[in-house]
Amino acid sequence: MLPGLHRRTTHAVLTAATALLTALVTTSPAAAAPAGATGFAGACPAAGFVSQHYHSGHDGVDIAGPYGTPIHAVGPGEVIASGPAQGYGQWIRILHPDGTVTEYGHMYQRDVFVGDRVEAGQRIALMGSEGQSSGPHLHLRVRIGTAQTPGINPVPYLAERGITLPCTPGPTPPRPAPLVYPAESGRVVSARSADGRLEVFAAGAGGVWHAWQTSVNGGWSAWEAVSGPAGAELAIGKNADGRLEVFAINGEVLQHRYQRSASGGWSGWEAFGSGGRDVAVGSNADGRLEVFASGPVGVFHKYQTGAASWSGWEATGGGPAGGRLEMGKAADGRLEVFALNGEVFQHQYQTAVNGGWSAWESFGGGGHDLTVDHNADGRLEVFASGPVGVFHKYQTGAASWSGWEATGGPADAEVSSERTADGRVEVYAINGDVAMHAWQTGVNGRYGAWEEFGGGGSEITATTNADGRIEVFGTSHAGVYHKWQTGFSTWSDWAWVNDTSGPAVN
Repeated sequence: MLPGLHRRTTHAVLTAATALLTALVTTSPAAAAPAGATGFAGACPAAGFVSQHYHSGHDGVDIAGPYGTPIHAVGPGEVIASGPAQGYGQWIRILHPDGTVTEYGHMYQRDVFVGDRVEAGQRIALMGSEGQSSGPHLHLRVRIGTAQTPGINPVPYLAERGITLPCTPGPTPPRPAPLVYPAESGRVVSARSADGRLEVFAAGAGGVWHAWQTSVNGGWSAWEAVSGPAGAELAIGKNADGRLEVFAINGEVLQHRYQRSASGGWSGWEAFGSGGRDVAVGSNADGRLEVFASGPVGVFHKYQTGAASWSGWEATGGGPAGGRLEMGKAADGRLEVFALNGEVFQHQYQTAVNGGWSAWESFGGGGHDLTVDHNADGRLEVFASGPVGVFHKYQTGAASWSGWEATGGPADAEVSSERTADGRVEVYAINGDVAMHAWQTGVNGRYGAWEEFGGGGSEITATTNADGRIEVFGTSHAGVYHKWQTGFSTWSDWAWVNDTSGPAVN
């Protein structure tokens, strides 16, 4: 729990919706979460001959070839592991839209890394003989789901996708541009520098504070006060050249500061606009940052017109007054903005990649806070908190949504979400009494029950280390704490960042 804070000893039973969230929940039965796409057109994994087939003592198929033979992705998906692995020497795991996972072992060179999106046929590695191997070959294993369960026979799996072994790879498709998903906004925000180190900013009554990892996946610096707007809401984004940029807004001023080089030092604070309620930033598919800010007359936006040049502020045609803002990114790269105040929930979205915006549309009733994430198959999922707990709503198609569904969780909580290394969404919620979390029990699937995650506090945000481990920051009147995954489902205790408290966040 957050040290020194009260832990809730009883939990109220949520039995009825109250005024703020009544409009959030539909009266129709909850729609089942869609199971991902059924199969895909496959690609040849590597040229060569089958040196060992799948059998009871061999959990996969071996394709042998000369040292350095290119290895290709069997299908489209996301890289969920890339690095050393016992027995394999090195391996790569790819999660596909249908929930299957292909594993590639014994390579001497890896070309893709955790979080990368790949296309069918894209080169991902070069064949080697590392690990338990008697000669250069690809060991290809296929699993149903991300758990470490026995593999299935790759031969019929490939045949269902149009591939018969031995095979000859076709032309290598171009590597897709990575989708840079918006980071969580709030009074504490975090993102990875270009070199993989996390940086975190927190806003207190006296201004903004900053801390950073001193090594990738490693320890932290002490907190440093860097001035900036007092009591601000923050947003953080990554420029096309890898430089992080931070935006801070309070009722009087909006300012920003940015890394002068990728993973490098920071500029001072510079004026970016007048004051408002909240701010969010996302990266267009072409790398240009786009910033949204809410105030008493709705939502405005401002966008990069070049590497260091910006448009003026433009009205978005409405949006909730004084709304809490978060951004998401569709699977095709279009940004989407979600805005919530105590009375209404609305959203708007780009009508084309890097393009213009739709009108604001109703998305539900009012509430307290929101968070947006994406499933492994690219579908967006939105969580909103209110006086009776946390609700969620998810895409059932490119432009269609489920109704709102109750999940339980703490009332009137600050909420955040992040994706686990195997592609499951995990959501975090904190109020003055308790911190809790819940997670998908399967990729693209349903959620388990909420579990206690610590004591109460004032803000929470989740981010991901370069090795895929989630790290969570929680704030209170005492300062900023963090907690991180020590394994697939194990966590550290809450602790100060490098034994320094940082700012009080009330």
